[in-house]
Amino acid sequence: MPAGEGGSAVPWWGVASALLANVLYSTGFVLEKRALAGLPALSTRQPGRVVGHLLSSPLWLAGSLALAAGFAAQLAVYRTLPLAAAQGLFVSGLVLLLLLSSVVLGERTSGRERQSIVAILVALALVIASLQGEDARAVARTAPPGTLLLIAVPSLAAGLLLYGSAERRARRRHRLPTAGVPYGVAVGLLYGVSSLAIKGVAGMLTTHDIPAAAGRLLRSPYPYLLLVTGAAGLVLSQTALQRCRASVIVPVCTTVTCVFTVVCGTVAFGEPLPADPLRRALRLGGTAVAVAVLLALPRHEPPTPNPRPHHRS
Repeated sequence: MPAGEGGSAVPWWGVASALLANVLYSTGFVLEKRALAGLPALSTRQPGRVVGHLLSSPLWLAGSLALAAGFAAQLAVYRTLPLAAAQGLFVSGLVLLLLLSSVVLGERTSGRERQSIVAILVALALVIASLQGEDARAVARTAPPGTLLLIAVPSLAAGLLLYGSAERRARRRHRLPTAGVPYGVAVGLLYGVSSLAIKGVAGMLTTHDIPAAAGRLLRSPYPYLLLVTGAAGLVLSQTALQRCRASVIVPVCTTVTCVFTVVCGTVAFGEPLPADPLRRALRLGGTAVAVAVLLALPRHEPPTPNPRPHHRS
């Protein structure tokens, strides 16, 4: 077979790994949400108690193991696919998440949220179609540390400030319950930074000269960014997930993570977009659809209608 023919095939191993990660992440989030319903109210002001409550729940631990397996699959994806393509595939997991939230958690999705499922499937098709051709699958391994930190530090600060602002607004009386969008955006920024760190770790993994590779990894900012985002994301995401519907929190978080990783990751890692105009349009179109999904989601839960009083005749 000529090299050109073999080189133009879609890397199905990376696509399959991304879809497997979607299944594991969706399952993990749903299990955690189910576990959180039986735990005392969590507060970000008491992170130690949050962790203690979480570790006491076998169901939550099962969910976290599913997420850990999804993390391993994500490492394989980042070694096979460029960031923009990988994130487009990860967004497709929202379809499964919404279905599981409805079936397992009994969360009722709105018509607008159901429409987002169709949009996500369109984004998935666009991204997969953009993977034809060697130039469309260029994968970078590392990013300059200075550039990475210049992106990561302000993004982490913005995520924490936004989460704190959402917390203050939620404590006000006479306010509609939040649907979780502000929380999802804040956690999405943290996980966006985490996604860049995962990408960097994946690029440094090797079976050759493991001690030298481990030394290079420890001298890079990647493991420390993972530590910070993992600890903060654990407390913030679980507190938000307990308060709000998983079918809102997770899609918003995933979409923000996707867009952040595509935009900032392309800058930090220098991965080029496909040179072919059609494939470039497909890649960018899939990202645009993901943004549209985020903007279409409602910001607040609809008010519960009060039952009409019975009047005596």
